[in-house]
Order: sequence, then C-alpha cells, then structure tokens
Amino acid sequence: MKSVKYIAAMFIAAVVFSSCEKKDYPAGLSSEEHHYYSVFVPNNNTLVSYTKNQAALVKFPVQFYSTFTRSYDAVAKYVIVPDATANAVLGVDFAVVDKNGTVIAPGSDGAYSIVFPKAVQATDTIYLKLLNNPAAGTRKMEIQLKENKTDVFYVDIFSTAYRRPVEIK
Repeated sequence: MKSVKYIAAMFIAAVVFSSCEKKDYPAGLSSEEHHYYSVFVPNNNTLVSYTKNQAALVKFPVQFYSTFTRSYDAVAKYVIVPDATANAVLGVDFAVVDKNGTVIAPGSDGAYSIVFPKAVQATDTIYLKLLNNPAAGTRKMEIQLKENKTDVFYVDIFSTAYRRPVEIK
C-alpha cells in the first residue's frame, strides 16, 4: 500500500513540475508580421435566430487580432451568402447598415468592409436591420468573413468562427 502511495505522489509531482516548464518561443516570424485574423464573437459558427419584426439592429461582433500598431489601416471583409432553400433577400428581408441604421453598400467586389485603424487589435460590429417582410415562412442567409490578402497585409479567418448563419422568422 505504501508503494502505491509513493508512486501516486511521484506521478503527481512529475505532472506538476512538467507543466511548469518555461518555453522560450520566438516573439514572431518576420514573414507573419502583417498577418492578422478576424473572427465572430463568440468564437463559433452557430446559427442565430431573430423575429422579422425586431426593431432593434441585429449586432454581430467581430474581433480583429493583432499585436502591432501600423502606419496603415487593416481591412476585414465580409459577404452575405444566400441560403439555397429559404433565401433571405437583401433589401426585402434585411439591410446591411452602420451603427446609426444607415444602409451601406458593398464594394465593387460584392464584399463589405470593416476598417481597423492602424491595424490595432479591436472589436467592431456588423449591423443588420430587419425589414419586417410580410411574406410567410422562415428566411435564411449567412454572413461570412472572408480572407483579405493585399500587398501590405493579410487578414485571415478562423475555421471555427468565420460564418454566422442567420434565420429570420
């Protein structure tokens, strides 16, 4: 019985001391200095549901990950992807708006932009206004964060939080 206690104590000590080992990792690779990430908060791809007569703006927080302050602004991109069977129609079921409720238009590439000044880590928000479409049935679409690679920076996405399926009932 004593030997079992000693073995258990040694095992616990080994686990405790091995988990306290300090690792020295490099501060960063120069090839990754201008590589950032944008993700939905919370960090998942979970479906969210709203009623079509909701008056308040629908908010989708987006976290921008960076450890630097740069001379340029980093830009995250997102698109609205229709559902194949129950498509929520832009301008009929919902509108993409700014925080004041003013409708915003996508760029020439069909994507909307979120600008992160000086590429500083921050959280910003995508806003939708539901338009109370009187048509019966549930409408669906998805907001998807997209990669944005330029000659200056690369805003990447996480596979666990790059899309937000939306259902309008």
